[in-house]
Amino acid sequence: MNKESQAASAVSDTAAAPTDGASITTAAATAATATAATPQYTVQEVSDSTIRKLTFSSFMGNFIEWFDYASYTYFATVIATIFFPNQDPTVSLIQAFAVFALSFIARPIGAAFWGNWGDKHGRKSTLTHSILFMSGATFLIGCLPGYATIGIAAPILLLLLRCCQSFSASGEYAGAATFLSESVGHHRRGMIAGFIPASEAAGLLGGSAVFLIESTFMSDAMMNAWGWRVPFLLAAPLGLITLFIREHLSESPAYQQEQQLIGSAEKKEQAMPLRVLFRDYRKPLILTFGACVLNAVGFYTVLTYLPTYLTTTLHTDKTLASAATTTTLIVYVVFVIFTGYLSDKFGRKRVMLAASVLFVVFTVPAFLLLDTGNAVAIFVGEMGMAMILALNDGVLVSFLPETFPTEVRLSGFAISFNTANAIFGGTAPLVATTLISATGNALVPAYYLIVIAAIAFVAIWHTKLNKDLFFSGVKMPSVTPALGTAIA
Repeated sequence: MNKESQAASAVSDTAAAPTDGASITTAAATAATATAATPQYTVQEVSDSTIRKLTFSSFMGNFIEWFDYASYTYFATVIATIFFPNQDPTVSLIQAFAVFALSFIARPIGAAFWGNWGDKHGRKSTLTHSILFMSGATFLIGCLPGYATIGIAAPILLLLLRCCQSFSASGEYAGAATFLSESVGHHRRGMIAGFIPASEAAGLLGGSAVFLIESTFMSDAMMNAWGWRVPFLLAAPLGLITLFIREHLSESPAYQQEQQLIGSAEKKEQAMPLRVLFRDYRKPLILTFGACVLNAVGFYTVLTYLPTYLTTTLHTDKTLASAATTTTLIVYVVFVIFTGYLSDKFGRKRVMLAASVLFVVFTVPAFLLLDTGNAVAIFVGEMGMAMILALNDGVLVSFLPETFPTEVRLSGFAISFNTANAIFGGTAPLVATTLISATGNALVPAYYLIVIAAIAFVAIWHTKLNKDLFFSGVKMPSVTPALGTAIA
């Protein structure tokens, strides 16, 4: 129990214990004194209109990020040819995925920066700055000349821009999830926060749809000349729209409360949230890292790597592979919001533990269905894995904010989530491609996913949650009951 709850409980127990008139009078006087001694703080209630704007801007920010990632993955063979020319197409593809993986090194760095920034300066500040970096870097990738024009500078610039994207994206997802979770009551937090992973899938869906359209109506020459640039250039107008909306939002109620309650001594401590996080919250940080590895590997394997896996490893028709992936993403977008609703009804941990178990049981059968080459089997295999993944991803986004107190919530979320994605997510396509090439076994990605699911199960099982996000680990006066209504 946190300090505010203990203080409130003590006052409540004192007032409730007496039964005779004199005792009741004494208890009332005690309670009145305690109330008078506790400063009264106010937090502006979050309206449904504000929540809609916040949800939309969070959706758009993550949509841009994952639209870019999808575009890079789906156009990987074209990008490999333009930036990494090699006689062996497999080597070129591995080099392209290596840049994809190396760029994720920037994620932990960005997580530390944006998490620290958001806990010190606010969630809104994090989101308004991160969208500028991310959309700008994405737009510049669409402007890059290829290896044939500027030589080795082309892949170097590509890597630098990818690193800039990863740096900014590490604040985007965590910042949006924390902002939304702190603005919505626990009884509907899961469903509304579920729009964030839905926006990821929608971004992937957009990238898949663009690739499907271009591969259908463009020749290879047109695709190599300018077709691959289109999705990256779209980041500029989308980013400006998102920035405009975020500039007109207010801070989250939980963060406002934190700023009102802390005194001068706590302000000095608040200036170093990363130190507080690693000093006082090492165990939840490790456990949430373990919980995030399934999202990292599962998301990048199921929703971004499988199109390449189907075409390069199983030699499936490109149009069929793209159509299956597009359909799968539509199912994921709908189901991931529903799983957030399930977590509101049955609990975050129960739903996420179920996802881990289902991955262990059904991953190999799903990959065997893909290997049949049958169109129906491919659709069933992909959609089955996407629905299981949604059980995890739709809940993780509200699971992580409930693990850390307000003063380190964004730092804890950003570092655990982005470190897991840097180590396991960004490397998933590279690991899968390399292991298949080394072993000749097309089921290696399935075995890898099963091990990751088992690790996540153990971490989720041992994680403790607090559904009331108006809690803090710093010393402060007890919280008045009125604050809870701000996000009811």
